[in-house]
Parts: sequence; structure tokens; C-alpha cells
Amino acid sequence: MVKLETIDEVDITKKIVEGFHEKFLSNVEIDVAIAGAGSSGLAAARYIAKNGKKVAIFERKLSIGGGIWGGGMGYPIIVIRENSLPILKDVGVKFEDAGDGYYTADSIELASKLSAGAIDAGAAIFNGISVEDVILQNERIKGVVINWSSIGIAGLHVDPLSIGAKVVIDATGHDCEVCKVVQKKVGRLNTPSGKIEGEEAMWAESGEKAVVENTKEVYPGLYATGMAASAVFGSPRMGPIFGGMLLSGKRVAELVLEELENGQV
Repeated sequence: MVKLETIDEVDITKKIVEGFHEKFLSNVEIDVAIAGAGSSGLAAARYIAKNGKKVAIFERKLSIGGGIWGGGMGYPIIVIRENSLPILKDVGVKFEDAGDGYYTADSIELASKLSAGAIDAGAAIFNGISVEDVILQNERIKGVVINWSSIGIAGLHVDPLSIGAKVVIDATGHDCEVCKVVQKKVGRLNTPSGKIEGEEAMWAESGEKAVVENTKEVYPGLYATGMAASAVFGSPRMGPIFGGMLLSGKRVAELVLEELENGQV
């Protein structure tokens, strides 16, 4: 009969703190920092990490998955078109042919497997941490400034910490939080007006195409993906059809990998 070791409350605390510190310290200097663990951020992290780059996601909420969980108005089903099926297959998400060129998938399965896929590829995910600022040197973004989300919610004046990164991706959704910070600090972004254009009203067909087309560099060292790209470059929202979001995540990964592998940073 195997004798069980004594459980000690203090030992449990030590294991948690030591484990987190080890993970955190191994990610203070990385290739890519992603703000936001929604569909586009998770997809981007997976493809970047699969190519051997060190990537970490910082998600302000405790839960990861962004808007995937709620599907459409709380119904846990998302809709995609055929062009994004390879991404679902890549992470093992089951889908159904719903006819008329539409496919459906379980939003909970998608969120879970996108998260697991990113982690399995080697990406690190830190939840409950907000990106509140950027490191800006010589007119290029060089990393992110982070703090516990709970500190911001409590309104406490606590100085943040910094993460060095060769490239930063804003995947914070409709709010495009990182891009807003950069616009405020530098005054001009790589958009037609030089500022955040603002998301347009819903038009799913146009929005699905535009979100991929608008996935691009916003400022040297900063890219926008997903609904952050839609908000920054002024394209329509598209609701619970998620193919464009996934394709945007893959597209930003391709752009970032090209920049990293060409030695441009």
C-alpha cells in the first residue's frame, strides 16, 4: 500500500508562486507579445509558436476565448465559411455542414481547442493581466507594459512591469486598446486619416473580407488583428461568423513571421 505524503498548505503556496515565477521570468523577453486571447489572438499565437518563435498572450480577463464563448446572442454556436475550415481542422474542431455554404461549430469546443492548440504549439498564456502601455524606442514599439487587471479595477496606484518583444499584436477586439494607447502617445497611425477610423455597422459579407485585408502593421512593431483591425481601419463588424477572425489571426502570423525571419527587427 502506497503511503500518501502529508499535504501542507505552505508547500502548496510555494509550488504555486515558484511555478508562476518560472513561467513569467521565461517570458519577459520574447519574439511576439499578443494582447488579447480571443479567436484571432489565439490563432496567431499558434501559428507563430509552431514556427519556433517565442510568443506570449496577455489576456485581461480570467477566461480566454474572447467573444467565442457566447456564440450568437448566447447560443453557443458559431458560423464559418469553407475558406476557414482548414484552421478548424488544424486544431481538431468538429463542424457541421449547415447548407447554403455555411458551416457551424460549437463555440465552447472552438474556444477550448484554440486555447489548447496555442499552448501545445508552445505559446504562453497569462490571464488576468492587462496591457496598459507600450515600450516605445526610436519610433518603434519594443514591448508592452502590463499590470494585474484587478489592480486597475480596484483603482490602485501600482506601477506596472514590462515585457520586451520584437513585435506586438493588438488582438483586443472592438476596443483596439493597444492601438488607442499608441495613437495617444505618438499622434499618428498607419491609417488613411492617421487615426483610428472606428468600426462600422454590421455587414457580415464585407466585414469578413475586410478584417483579413485590414490585418496589417499599424505602427512600426505593432500589428492589428481581428476586430481590432476592423476598428482601427474602419471596416464593418460581422457578428457571430468567425471565419474572418481566424483567417485574420493566421494572416497576422504570416506577416509577423515574415518580418522576424527576414531580420527586419
